[in-house]
Amino acid sequence: MAFLIQFIMATKYKNLSDYDVDAMPSSEIVENQSYAIVVADWNSEITFALLDGAIDTFLQQGVKSENIKVVHVPGAFELTYAANKLASLQKYRAVITLGCVIQGDTPHFDYVCQGVTYGVAKINASDYMCPVIFGVLTTNTLQQSLDRAGGIHGNKGTEAAVTAIKMANIVW
Repeated sequence: MAFLIQFIMATKYKNLSDYDVDAMPSSEIVENQSYAIVVADWNSEITFALLDGAIDTFLQQGVKSENIKVVHVPGAFELTYAANKLASLQKYRAVITLGCVIQGDTPHFDYVCQGVTYGVAKINASDYMCPVIFGVLTTNTLQQSLDRAGGIHGNKGTEAAVTAIKMANIVW
């Protein structure tokens, strides 16, 4: 329970779009790297804002627009299928999953969130050597999602792109 409270507090008081530009790989390194983004069309008001944040961040960091592949899927549950296919191609330095699941009155929220989380973790444990970044909002309300898709808490899409670039450029 203490971990959950710390996590909630950490995200509540952290702007997701704040990152140290100096800690990023140089644009000369990333300009020729290819990245893929899988975005769920469900809750598009949110997910398309996340997509804009990710693309803008890639471009600001020096990734060429022609090196950014965007794939649309119907909903969050379908993210893992497309992410797995893209990772298996072994042509992208990282794949980002962007979605939004908002708590409703049924356990559907729990099943979708658990399935997507497990699916992304499973792909990351594969032999593809391509990190898959979890950029899925799992919130209690629409307002919480808006706050994290360009609102008062920044943009989780920006955070996902920063994470993708960092993970793609880990030096072993």
